[in-house]
Amino acid sequence: MATVHLILPDDLAESATRLGLFQPAASEAMVRDAIRRQAGAELRAIRERLQADPLPPMSEAEIQEEIDAVRAEKRRAAGR
Repeated sequence: MATVHLILPDDLAESATRLGLFQPAASEAMVRDAIRRQAGAELRAIRERLQADPLPPMSEAEIQEEIDAVRAEKRRAAGR
C-alpha cells in the first residue's frame, strides 16, 4: 500500500478525521469513487464531441478493410 501526504485546511482535516474519512477503507472508497466519476465525465465529454461531429457511417466492406489492415499490421509486427 502507498502512503499519501495531504495538505488540507485545519477545519477540513478535523471534520474528515471526526467522520473517519482518513481510515484506509474510507480513503480507498473515496479515491475509487473519484476515479470512477472522472472516468464517467471523460466518457461523457467524448460522447458529446462525437455527437457534435459524428463519424460518417461505414459500409461493411469498409469495416472489413479496416479489420484486415489491423490484422496485417499485427502480422508484420509479429514477423509473420
